[in-house]
Amino acid sequence: MVEISVCHYEAFSTIPGKGNPAGVVLEGEGLSEHQMLAVASRVGFNETAFVLPSDRADLRIRYFTPGHEVNLCGHATMATVSALAERGMIAPGRSFAVETKAGILPIRIERRSDGFLDMTMRQAEPRFVPFAGSRADLAKSIGLEESDLDDELPVVFGNTGIWTLIVPVKQLDAFPRMVPRNEWFPDILTEMPRASVHPICLQTFGSGADLHARHFSSPYSGTVEDPVTGTASGVMGAYYDAYIRPGGPLPLQLVVEQGQEIGRDGRVNVEIGEEGVSRSVRITGTAVFVKEWTLSI
Repeated sequence: MVEISVCHYEAFSTIPGKGNPAGVVLEGEGLSEHQMLAVASRVGFNETAFVLPSDRADLRIRYFTPGHEVNLCGHATMATVSALAERGMIAPGRSFAVETKAGILPIRIERRSDGFLDMTMRQAEPRFVPFAGSRADLAKSIGLEESDLDDELPVVFGNTGIWTLIVPVKQLDAFPRMVPRNEWFPDILTEMPRASVHPICLQTFGSGADLHARHFSSPYSGTVEDPVTGTASGVMGAYYDAYIRPGGPLPLQLVVEQGQEIGRDGRVNVEIGEEGVSRSVRITGTAVFVKEWTLSI
């Protein structure tokens, strides 16, 4: 048996019980992939992050759902950086590089006036692939009718580190009605059957937000809904830049709200910039410590 210490953080919120819970294992070195997956399954959060040494960056992070490893996870990154900073392992006011399976990504941390950290992470360059499946079947898979979908905006797979399907919805009042049938997703998302589904809307609950979303997990993940998704929020910003306001001035700054329907409200700040001929995607958020515990595997 191996004793593993797990830190529980809530990302994209400063209030325990809100935002998105993540597990953080600060001493991931020496754990096998099988052990990491076992820990993530026991923890039960949408993602658990494992900190490892890197010979290519300042540190390496691996991310596991209860069902499999993923290339990148925004909220677990925020949780991990908070855990490292609070323990004096990295210092606010500086930038550092993190090795992930989505590439080496720069992160900057700044101390806020309220004592919390703001963490800004650059994501991978955005990519989009058209969805060619049935819009009617897709709507039914999240408990809606095809008429609820916005017929002026495209449904596309988007990626800034991990693939998700962006589904524009006309009205905010459709979101509380959503009931996902995650097990249907692979048969509908034939181009990328392991992708998650991310409905978005231009109407919001909060006056300071620009976009609203929910996030329904791939059935292979072992979870149903991700409360507040950092990586998918980056995809939303890139989608806004490409399809909602194409050709607009940069940088584009947006606030994404998520989690209200399940009592987990959180917010993600997204910035789309321009670097040469490419678009840069950065998300900024915070995290709050909840507790630490030990489990045996």
